[in-house]
Amino acid sequence: MLLAALVATTALTACGLPRSGPNRNELLAGVEQTAGAPFAIPVDDNVARITAYEPPLTFPAAFRNAGVLGPDTINAGDTLGLTIYENVNEGLLAGQGQNFAVLDTVQVDGAGFIFVPYAGRIRAAGNTPEALRQIITAQLETQTPEPQVQVRRLAGDGATVAIMGDVGGQGVYPIERPTRTLAAMLARAGGISNEPETALVTVIRGNTEGTAWLNDLYTDPSLDIALRDGDRIVVKQDDRTYIALGATGGQSRIPFGKPVVSALDAIAQAGGLNTNLADPRGVFIMRNESPEIANALLGRNDLVGAQRIVYIIDLTQPNGMFFAREFLIRDGDTVYVTQAPYVQWQKTLSAITGPVGTAGSVNNALN
Repeated sequence: MLLAALVATTALTACGLPRSGPNRNELLAGVEQTAGAPFAIPVDDNVARITAYEPPLTFPAAFRNAGVLGPDTINAGDTLGLTIYENVNEGLLAGQGQNFAVLDTVQVDGAGFIFVPYAGRIRAAGNTPEALRQIITAQLETQTPEPQVQVRRLAGDGATVAIMGDVGGQGVYPIERPTRTLAAMLARAGGISNEPETALVTVIRGNTEGTAWLNDLYTDPSLDIALRDGDRIVVKQDDRTYIALGATGGQSRIPFGKPVVSALDAIAQAGGLNTNLADPRGVFIMRNESPEIANALLGRNDLVGAQRIVYIIDLTQPNGMFFAREFLIRDGDTVYVTQAPYVQWQKTLSAITGPVGTAGSVNNALN
């Protein structure tokens, strides 16, 4: 009778004891239901390979293939200085007693044109000073004999980029000879003010944009793209996170902290498995998976829309650690580690024996 009463009391007590979440068997029983339940998939090499695909962060081909602007290319907004020599005593532009005229601060308008007396409206943007010199000379030759023209670029701030975000100095910067590529321009803006390993650089050009990891700019030369007038550059820290729950060293939302995070990394970042609580057979990664990947994993072609997938890793298996190292975590994943079965049993025994021990102590004190 006493044993039966103890078992009954244990069962009732176990139902009401606090815990961090469902155990391994309860989770597996839930996902094995057929009506709207998520799919349960044990992680192996094939699963790790299929789920590892994620579009790489890079710039569009149009950005990567664009050539560097020539150091002498004239742009809208530039200021030019013109000196025109005429081979006559009384020229068209020269003052009295002189054979040359100086036209300083000739502004290239927004459409890329300048106005030169007797030569008319001339397109300057896109030309070098030498090319523009030849154009002006040809225009004036019909009105004054053998004109000689000098073109000087007085200011190069017609082509500019705007830099925002986690840089040393936000602002608008001119594209000059030393800062014609992205990496050089970021250095000109004071460099990155946060952790370089997790810094993302976005370049917006018109209606097109691309994003790349900052460190990739230095390892892949094609990503150190040539800049163009009007580019907007935004630098920010990677904001991807995952949630760690259950029998880990800590339960919270955790930032990735690096470009690639494996399931093993995620467990370590959460403080590892709690040696007094965790069931190493029950590491679950919960995710809304794309239909393309879900169909590939399940050998189907009828799934439509995001699918709820529960990936299971058993760290007690010979390859469990390797699978955890190869399975990649994605933004928004939930990593849940179940409690070992004996933990709840210990709590139950403590709940039963605790009051009995307390009653015995009181009885001894009274006697």
